[in-house]
Amino acid sequence: MTSPDRPTPASSAAGNQEEPPYKDRVFRSSAGIASGVLLLVLGGWLGVDAVVRGAGTAPWLALAALLFLAPLVVAYTLRPAVFVNEDRLRIRNPFRTIILPWASVGNLRAGYSNEVFDDAGVKYQLWAVPVSLRARKKAARQQSRAAMDDPSGRTSLTASQVRSPSDQVVEDLRELAERRGGAASAQGRPVVRWAYEVMASSAAGAVLLAVLLAVS
Repeated sequence: MTSPDRPTPASSAAGNQEEPPYKDRVFRSSAGIASGVLLLVLGGWLGVDAVVRGAGTAPWLALAALLFLAPLVVAYTLRPAVFVNEDRLRIRNPFRTIILPWASVGNLRAGYSNEVFDDAGVKYQLWAVPVSLRARKKAARQQSRAAMDDPSGRTSLTASQVRSPSDQVVEDLRELAERRGGAASAQGRPVVRWAYEVMASSAAGAVLLAVLLAVS
């Protein structure tokens, strides 16, 4: 997560006035990125080996499989991210990008998955902020120990603020939505954009793979 930097007045005047006055904070899943890189490296190694050493239609099948699977791996592991600034929440999920000005955010919920609802009740998942039940249980144990160490309750407020990292992200987003929802620059309606480049490339690989399997 990056901290927002306030630009100087000179740089603000020189830049595009439509840009937010603060840089985006970015939330991504480090485990997702690591697994995505590992899968791409493994798939690339197996694909290249099949192209170099394969016979008959094997090289073409390997290339078609890579064209079909690589975009999906990127979509589910490397692509997801959540971008936050003072004006809006931008969610980049595997096949969609959702832009929510803070005024359009109705609620954020941390359950078995982290979700945001717009003011019309439409739900969007935060793929880049996955829930870790293990981390949540660890935070609960820490909170329980803190409460036991202070039976008088003098530090109970601090104990109640112990959260897992993903739950803390949702809480921070909720507070930002409440604080910025009435700002003039945070008004607007949700915008949803589909990642056609991901879907088209994977669909092309699927069609090519089906054709090759049919004729082989």
